[in-house]
Amino acid sequence: MSVELPFAPVDAVIRRHAGSLRVSSEATEELAERIQERGARLAADAAQRATDDDRKTLQAADFETDAAESGELELPVAPVDRIARLDIDDRYRVARDARVALAGRLERYAGRVATAAAVLARHAGRRTITVADVETYFELAPYYHNE
Repeated sequence: MSVELPFAPVDAVIRRHAGSLRVSSEATEELAERIQERGARLAADAAQRATDDDRKTLQAADFETDAAESGELELPVAPVDRIARLDIDDRYRVARDARVALAGRLERYAGRVATAAAVLARHAGRRTITVADVETYFELAPYYHNE
């Protein structure tokens, strides 16, 4: 699976939650890959909900969120649209509000990961968030409630 999401907006999300910490490019790349995997899974689930409702267009409600609550986003909608289409059949359409809703949901997800990675970096006494911090978050995530 190639990464569709540009690294710059992912880096911006991490930095927003990192405070004074630096961010390694490997950490940004890892989080971009994780965001993409998450987005593809969410889109596949949304497609199943649309199928259950006898629809071929994914809507914001299929992502269990509202596009209106997304506000200003760092993650660009066009790559999020490509991510949404990675694991769904070509017969589905993705409505604009659904793309925005998915982008908002993925950005909130990235923010939670970035916040936790910053805590892990500080705990390790480092001034840089590394790929190890992002990976450690995902190793620990099964032990905590996640969205």
